[in-house]
Formats: sequence, C-alpha cells, structure tokens
Amino acid sequence: MTKTTVIRHCIIGLVLSAFIAGCGGAWNKESTGEYVDNTVLTTKVKTAIFNDPMLKVFQINVESFKGVVQLSGFVDSKKAADRAVEIARSVTGVKSVKNDLVIK
Repeated sequence: MTKTTVIRHCIIGLVLSAFIAGCGGAWNKESTGEYVDNTVLTTKVKTAIFNDPMLKVFQINVESFKGVVQLSGFVDSKKAADRAVEIARSVTGVKSVKNDLVIK
C-alpha cells in the first residue's frame, strides 16, 4: 500500500466513525433507529388501549422515549387508569410506564 492509500483509508475511517457516532442516541436524544422503534411502540400501545372496551371511549395520549411510555389525558376512574397502565406494560418493548392520567 502506498502512503497516499493509507492516508486515504485513515481519512475515510475517521469520517465514518464521526458519522456513526453522530447517529447514536444520547441520554436526552434519540437516534434515528430509536425514534422509529419508539414510534412503533407508541402505535402498539395506542392500538392496545383503543381495542380495550373499557378504555376506547377515553382520550388517552401515548408518547414513548427510549422504551419508556408516558400516558396522559383524562379517565373517569382509578380502575380505568390502572387498566391503561396494565395494557401499556403488557406491550412487548415497553421498559416502563409513566402514568400522568388524570381522574376527572
């Protein structure tokens, strides 16, 4: 290998390393892959909640970040809030659930 080829390979390696490091998620930011994963997770939780006869009448908001699901909105009983948390926890990929549901 010539000196020029070695230098060229080193530069390409540095550029690729910087690019890969830039695509990773930080504690307060999501990588592209994490964003897609959390979008899918949010959709799965929303669908599960909507398909539950007890909860489909309520407006429950679902957001996900790094596998942590946050539920917010209004329900009419503690039983409904507990059921929403139970359903969210049952979805594959959910690491934990933050319950910000308000009982009206």
